[in-house]
This record gives sequence, structure tokens and C-alpha cells, in this order.
Amino acid sequence: MADLPDPVAAELESHNAFDPTDDADDAYELTTTVFETTVAATDAEGKRDGEFRVRVALPTLDAAVAGETVAPVVEDGWFETLERRLEDVFSVAHTSTHEEPTLERDGDDVVVTLEYVAWDAAEGVDDAKTLIEYVEGTYAQGIIPGYEYRGPAATLLENAQSRGQQTSEGESGGMPM
Repeated sequence: MADLPDPVAAELESHNAFDPTDDADDAYELTTTVFETTVAATDAEGKRDGEFRVRVALPTLDAAVAGETVAPVVEDGWFETLERRLEDVFSVAHTSTHEEPTLERDGDDVVVTLEYVAWDAAEGVDDAKTLIEYVEGTYAQGIIPGYEYRGPAATLLENAQSRGQQTSEGESGGMPM
């Protein structure tokens, strides 16, 4: 991919949730998610600041489950549900110029690719973070009870349990009103 457009590079560099990837100078990763992410952009036509490409690598259900194999029918149903839930991912974004999201199984990963055009680099970068967080939340909703999880799925569950315990104790130390 070509170098990032200057306005996009400046926004990603100044944003506290993104770091340059180790692989290339032309992509960034979101540091606030448990998943492997890539945010890149190229010049857009006209007065738009960039054409963005966001990729999120999620473990398949079988890869996330510890100590057992998930039946293919369960794995397929889980994947189809994830696809349906991500159909409206762009409803949380500023952009209205986007491609349909794509999900591809690649071994133990599901790679979600989101492509969109941003008129404004700051909105484009904010959209990248929001879209990745939406994908993460959608994945978390699809975690099926009854399995023991490992890796990013286990981290998501642990984080949710920690937040749940903090909320039930109240942020100020007492019970919530």
C-alpha cells in the first residue's frame, strides 16, 4: 500500500490509541483492542482526505475454545451469525461512502475488512477506532457460553467480568444507587 496521505498520517500519529505497525510505516494498529488490527489509507479523489482500509483479525470459535474441538455445524453457525451482525457495522461511523464489509476465514482467523472514504482525516481516524471497537463488541456478543476460552476471547471475558465487578461495587466504593 502507498504512503499514508499527510492529513491521515498526522491524525493517526497524534491519536493516543494508535501506534505504527512493526511491518510498515504506512499502517497503524489500534492499541485499545485485544485483536490484531491494521489501519491504512491512500489518497482519495477530489477533496476527500483518504480512502481507509481497516482489517481486524479475530480467532475462529474453534481457535478461541480451549481444550476441545468445536463441531463444524456450531462453527459455521457462529461464523454466519457474525457475518449478519457485522452487516450494519457502518451505522456507527461518520462515513456514508463505504464498501460492504468482508469476512474471510483464513485458518484459525476470521479477517474482517472494512473500506471507506473519509472527507475529513480526523473523522476517518475516529471511524477506524469506532469500527474496530464495534467489531470487537460484536465478537464478544458471539462468545457461546459453556466453553472454556483462551487468547483474546478469554481476555474479553476477563475484562467484562472485571468491569462487571467494578460496576456492582460502584465506582465510588459503595453500592450503586
